Amino acid sequence: MTLVTSYLAQQTFTVLVPVYDEEESLPQFVVEMNKFLEQTPLPTTVLFVNDGSKDGSLALLRDICRQDARYEFISLSENKGLSTAIKAGFDHCRSTLVGYIDSDIQTSPLDFLKFFEFLPEYDMVNGIRAKRQDTVVKKISSKVANTVRRTLINDGIEDTGCPLKIIKIEYARRIPLFHGMHRFLGALVQLQGGRVKQLPVQHFPRFAGTAKYNLWNRAWKPLVDTFGFRWIRSRWKNYEIGEQHTNEIKS
Repeated sequence: MTLVTSYLAQQTFTVLVPVYDEEESLPQFVVEMNKFLEQTPLPTTVLFVNDGSKDGSLALLRDICRQDARYEFISLSENKGLSTAIKAGFDHCRSTLVGYIDSDIQTSPLDFLKFFEFLPEYDMVNGIRAKRQDTVVKKISSKVANTVRRTLINDGIEDTGCPLKIIKIEYARRIPLFHGMHRFLGALVQLQGGRVKQLPVQHFPRFAGTAKYNLWNRAWKPLVDTFGFRWIRSRWKNYEIGEQHTNEIKS
């Protein structure tokens, strides 16, 4: 038995799927996700996080989860943004590994399969959208934001906005919630002493609906969030338990 096979035999996997007004994409998303579920070597749960959708997304999620036990959902009481949705997913998943993918089907769940072999050695695997199928404005604003972020924090993450990641749960659970947190997942794993592997992944045009982020979201806000991350990094602390003794609580 190889190291990878031995490691994966002990793991479980949750795929987090933040959802905000994606009723047009959800049925096809399930079709694509089922292809992965039929091939994954790990016991896998798909956890939708409804971020206060105002369309019919929540009703669709109820139907999807009612019909297939591999799918679950939680629903935030109001829209809080992508960082909060991801953090809520981290807090509620029950597996040893947690993945993240968007519901707009611009990335393929099947690419998770090639991530698994790196998890014994690395604590996070992050996708890189090698051939992005986006508008020119979206590509330019994203490239500028990534360049500024790398310059200011030097984390080496090429495509922090790629919505395809797997993180070991012990690292995911320690990630603090703050505005724009989702832009720094790789850096936050590194702050804990974790190692990040980056791999190219497929990228497709948006299947349906419209993007929820404009040029303002992708340029100015990431710059502000980067300075916020620098403040957090300057005060970050890690600890390790050297010795422990516990007693059972007697009823």
